[in-house]
Amino acid sequence: MLFNSIDFAVFFPVVFVLYWFVTSKNLTVQNGLIVLSSFVFYGWWDWRFLFLLLFSSLVDFCVGVALGKESEPKRRKHLLCISIFLNLGLLGFFKYYNFFIDNFITAFSFFGQPLGIKTLSIILPVGISFYTFQSLSYGISVYRRKLEPTKDIVAFLAFVSFFPQLVAGPIERATHFLPQFYQKRNFDCDKAVVGMQLILWGFFKKIVIADNCAFYVNDIFTHYTQYSGGTLIMGAVLFSFQIYGDFSGYSDIAIGLARLFGFDMMRNFNYPYFSKNIAEFWQKWHISLTSWFREYLYLPLGGNRGSKLLKIRNVFIVFLVSGFWHGANWTFVFWGLINALFLLPLLIFSSSKKSLIGIEKETLWPSLSAFFQMLLTFSMVTFAWIFFRAKTLNEAFLYIRSVFVNPHFFTIRSELTYNNSIIPLLCYLSFLIVIEWFGRHNDHVVHPYLASKKWQITVARYSFYFITLLFIILNVKNEASNFIYFQF
Repeated sequence: MLFNSIDFAVFFPVVFVLYWFVTSKNLTVQNGLIVLSSFVFYGWWDWRFLFLLLFSSLVDFCVGVALGKESEPKRRKHLLCISIFLNLGLLGFFKYYNFFIDNFITAFSFFGQPLGIKTLSIILPVGISFYTFQSLSYGISVYRRKLEPTKDIVAFLAFVSFFPQLVAGPIERATHFLPQFYQKRNFDCDKAVVGMQLILWGFFKKIVIADNCAFYVNDIFTHYTQYSGGTLIMGAVLFSFQIYGDFSGYSDIAIGLARLFGFDMMRNFNYPYFSKNIAEFWQKWHISLTSWFREYLYLPLGGNRGSKLLKIRNVFIVFLVSGFWHGANWTFVFWGLINALFLLPLLIFSSSKKSLIGIEKETLWPSLSAFFQMLLTFSMVTFAWIFFRAKTLNEAFLYIRSVFVNPHFFTIRSELTYNNSIIPLLCYLSFLIVIEWFGRHNDHVVHPYLASKKWQITVARYSFYFITLLFIILNVKNEASNFIYFQF
């Protein structure tokens, strides 16, 4: 079920009313409603994968209970390994089985040894990478004694399957999110208002920015040999905004929905395209995943302890694994490698603290130096996104080559006219950049500036709501489009 669909427009109000007006007096029943509605939400795609979600959840619940009763270190480690191997084994089978088989066959064919192994018709369960990592965080936290194992299976199932963030995050830590299911939740009007603002801005980024960018991006990347270098560069830039609008839009909607139900979820994006270097960018992009890898992979590998060479090794491992997490394709692995290479100069020549100094928050506009640093960082990220978007490595390299084969930069408007002008999209992008630039001080781009009760601010607030809602209405399509990260 998509947030931007008619189905969800009917589903959500029903769940909301039942949650606050029917089940609010009993916490277990309220959590049970979350589980039931989340299973309906997830099963809307394919009900058969509910068994996979339930099995993964029950394994980690049972492992947690067993860890709570076990004190012998070796047995505790064995229990944790059961959770890790079963969860990653399921993820590996559904997501990577055919990838490994295809590459295995290709490798042996290269040496003249054809194999008779066949691939399988495997359907990738929506959101399996997200809920697998979220569930894993519980077992690891219990093993590390950072969290007491829960005996409330209803609360645990609600934690794993919570529908606003089930299929595309943010990937919540059990230490932060699970305890919220133990506490009675009262409706908070102020929190609900912030939630609605986040939902509104999230839909703007998805429907107005991402979906409109997708119209041009899909055509440019499909027919890249037919376009000039300027148009190809525009295609890469538009994909940068598409994936940001699509994924951060989903996160805003998910966090906003959670607030309507009385939950606080971690922030997933922090204006990443205003970063002055690639290290800062990765502190601000998909925060829930990058921090997950930092806590559960980078630090166990040694983090930044030891020699600079070991630190570089650890960073490259994390980025290669992160790339592979995104999909069973060498394009994602190469994308991870490129980002690691971009980080290399900072790892060698800069201290980590200096590399994470953010943009000037006290100035109205960035200094010339900061502006060029942001532009350079955005260009590097955009270059890497070409490999993320391309279907194959060969296609990505040919796309880049085509930029230089026909480097005309004054034919963009004529080439991208189609049946309508690209000018409205550029206006929407300008609106996005301006609003987020002036809201960059805050966790939430809209709320702090519009919280005042002065009449001028009230007028500005409702004008912003009206303009944003109007943009959304004008750009709603007949058929809801999928979110990009559903495929991961």
